[in-house]
Amino acid sequence: MTFAHTLDEQRPKANRNSIDSSGGYSMQNKSHAVMAQRTEGRDSLDDFPTPPWATRALLRHVIGQDSQSLGRQTCLEPACGVGHMAKVLAEFFGTITCYDIHDYGFGQQRDYLKGPIPIGSWDWVITNPPFRLAEQFVDRSLEVARQGVAILARTVFIESVGRYERLFKSRPPTTYAQFTERVPMLKGRLDKKATTATSYCWLVWHKPISMDAPRLIWIPPCRKQLEKESDYALPTAPIDNILKERIVG
Repeated sequence: MTFAHTLDEQRPKANRNSIDSSGGYSMQNKSHAVMAQRTEGRDSLDDFPTPPWATRALLRHVIGQDSQSLGRQTCLEPACGVGHMAKVLAEFFGTITCYDIHDYGFGQQRDYLKGPIPIGSWDWVITNPPFRLAEQFVDRSLEVARQGVAILARTVFIESVGRYERLFKSRPPTTYAQFTERVPMLKGRLDKKATTATSYCWLVWHKPISMDAPRLIWIPPCRKQLEKESDYALPTAPIDNILKERIVG
């Protein structure tokens, strides 16, 4: 199998100057850390590919203590994009199914939040969902997963009274895993040299859901150990044959 997709999304060019409150001009702060922060419109696909090392961090440091057990389990990635996360999940799980609402040339084109999906269809659901839909992704994933759910989210996701009342109050995550390093994400592409001012964490729900207080862990500095040069190859690069056999979507 060869994965082919051309990211041709047009990006608006930032103006060099902006008008300040006094009517004069002020320079924008165009540092990579500021410009990489995620602010998306309601109609955006919110396509910010996950650096593969960040997915390996979840499997190595948070839920992957028993790699043999994971190798016998199934996993759904319902916001797969061009497959950067799915290809890492295939290193650990026996079978990976991939969905995305947009046709990126990888996985099934399907709206995860609409249409029937049988309860308990996969052992795990692991994804980096669109931020504005993350709560709905958790709701659906807790129905279709047998063993657990893990989402990559901005740390601010755990804030808000509404989200607490609707989700965390009755279904708190089992584990809150905070990255000690920054996880740079850019719209529509991976970039090894990218930086970010945004903090990310993994939220993990093990089933059955417990009302115990979530376990807080820190994901130690691990990018250098988990990052591979091949992670940044173009999505058109062919996947390893062993991994190809594990991806069914």
